Amino acid sequence: MVAINKPSGLLVHRSPIDRHETRFAIQELRDQIGQFVYPVHRLDKPTSGVLLFTLDKESAKLMSEQFLARETKKRYIAVVRGYTEESGVIEHALVEKLDKIADKNVNKDKEAQEATTEYERLATVEVDFAVGKYDKTRYSLVKLLPKTGRKHQLRRHMKHISHHILGDTKYGRGEHNKFVRETYNCHRLLLHAIELQIKHPYTGDILNIKAPLDDTFKSMFNYFSWRDKTIKIL
Repeated sequence: MVAINKPSGLLVHRSPIDRHETRFAIQELRDQIGQFVYPVHRLDKPTSGVLLFTLDKESAKLMSEQFLARETKKRYIAVVRGYTEESGVIEHALVEKLDKIADKNVNKDKEAQEATTEYERLATVEVDFAVGKYDKTRYSLVKLLPKTGRKHQLRRHMKHISHHILGDTKYGRGEHNKFVRETYNCHRLLLHAIELQIKHPYTGDILNIKAPLDDTFKSMFNYFSWRDKTIKIL
């Protein structure tokens, strides 16, 4: 197995959605270690964090089955709009999002699939700057624990409870995305897969794989005086 800390903006593999892209995690990792790799799971292009590969197809199949059986545990952190509740569970069914190009042959009449996300608020900040109709702007640092694995689940669930993830150009709020770009030079989705727990496919040992924050996330923690939270989340 090989685990990487995928940067935001990097595709896992070639996709007809982004025909102009020339960099892919699979290709770069293959070039680094000098052999083929097989992805066990996926991360959205704008999401950073733990991404796991294997060196053979059989191992990839065995480990992917753990995701399908919901035997893995995934922990994410995100910075979201507003003050969330201290903790909560989002149970909101999601209709699969289809792409006009990549999914043109997929049945478009699929029913909504159950989707569950647990969250916990880790910190808050109030910025003395008006964004939208409010005099001041509030943000929360949250831990997200997806219990299902639907496409864009975390981003769509946080939108559903009106706590959009900052930097989300698809499901987020444009005025807040513009604010963090212009004020903090943050040009990425503030969603990071910080930990993956999975069983070794042959020994059964529990593996806990963690990925540290990138410079942009660390900078946001500094701006919001959350530096003491890095120890808690890691």
